[in-house]
Amino acid sequence: MDNASFKIHQFEDKGLAHYSYAVLSEGEVALVDPARDPQPYFEFALLHDARIVAVIETHPHADFVSSHLEIAEGKEATIYTSKLLGANYKHTGFDDGDSFKLGNITLHAINTPGHSPDSITILLKDENQKPVVAFTGDTLFIGDVGRPDLRESVGNLTAKRDDLARQMYHSTREKLMTLPDEVLVYPSHGAGSLCGKGLSSANVSTIGAEKMSNSALQEMTEEEFVKYLTADQPFVPKYFGYDVDLNKNGAPDYNPSVKAVPRLAADCEFEKNNLIIDTRPQTEFRKGHLPGAINLLDGLKFETWLGSIVGPDEKYYLIAQDEETLERLIAKAAKIGYETNIAAGIVAKTLGEEVSPETEQEAFKQNPDSFTIVDIRNTGEVKTRRIFPNAIEIPLPELRERANEIPAGKPVMVHCAGGYRSAAGASIIRQAVKDQPVYDLGEAIS
Repeated sequence: MDNASFKIHQFEDKGLAHYSYAVLSEGEVALVDPARDPQPYFEFALLHDARIVAVIETHPHADFVSSHLEIAEGKEATIYTSKLLGANYKHTGFDDGDSFKLGNITLHAINTPGHSPDSITILLKDENQKPVVAFTGDTLFIGDVGRPDLRESVGNLTAKRDDLARQMYHSTREKLMTLPDEVLVYPSHGAGSLCGKGLSSANVSTIGAEKMSNSALQEMTEEEFVKYLTADQPFVPKYFGYDVDLNKNGAPDYNPSVKAVPRLAADCEFEKNNLIIDTRPQTEFRKGHLPGAINLLDGLKFETWLGSIVGPDEKYYLIAQDEETLERLIAKAAKIGYETNIAAGIVAKTLGEEVSPETEQEAFKQNPDSFTIVDIRNTGEVKTRRIFPNAIEIPLPELRERANEIPAGKPVMVHCAGGYRSAAGASIIRQAVKDQPVYDLGEAIS
């Protein structure tokens, strides 16, 4: 967005459906919810011959790691965030009634708890003190509001989901919906994020448009709203609580942390207690892989599934088919703070002597009842459409803990929605079901 007195640039991370922002006015830049890699923000400031003077965190994020501390220390900028966050880094409290000047504009804090107890919205007012833009963080999305169930046991302040849902009801009705209809809404996430359940693919809206079309903002009682908001939320990846605490403390600098990941040769000695995440294509993986390896394919949501399968305290080897892919996946792991968990990154086209069977698709089509079918889609996906009535339903994020629930009397056929997750699922189940072949239905599910 370009205005006579300011410019807003939106940065998008498609993998995590994350939006961050640079606000520029009179040679000064304020950043809102920056991603882990600070370089794009440095380049923006350099391009506009401007200086980064402020970094604003709307809350301690659960789904990605922020570079707020690295940027602030490197550029001598001030971090603004709610005092309720309990941040363990140098910062300035930014709560109801607080504001600061940025060039010709003013940025104001509005406490909007609901997604978290410490959430804030940033209201931008122009040189005439007219409200123009609201950076709503994870409170108000386009088409939805933030989920209320991520702070029951982590963060400086914890709160039960019902209590946060009630706070969200009041934050939206009493603080955001009372803003002028023409105020632009810039959220921190879009469609595909796990921070809400019904986000739009649009990247900007207005308060007026959201009042008309956003399901969460329609007329309902507080009790009806609580029931609506707490129902059918997406699963919670294993890494979410870890990222809340990491953001509360401030993450290590990005480039040194990524470069510190050991890169080893394929013939290195693997420690038995570490997981093996093998990202090579299924065809190569099936021909030969290391015992116990999980075939998590390179893809748009790699970091989400990595942080859903692997716990934040677990070390893992990361195997890729070429150096370029390895470096890209290490960078993706760093977006959720998982680069420090990598025991080593390894490039290998062939690795290991354990083989996996080719899928017997024709036999499955002819007689699916002769297989134990495992549906590893999320609970909401299964609820929307059950593909095989007799399938055992275990979501992929729970599969390592629950694979022993799968009976071993018949060959096992694993499926998801489009084929991406089933590769990982089948490789996990093979570790638990030893006396029967485990097949991956892959893209044939379509």
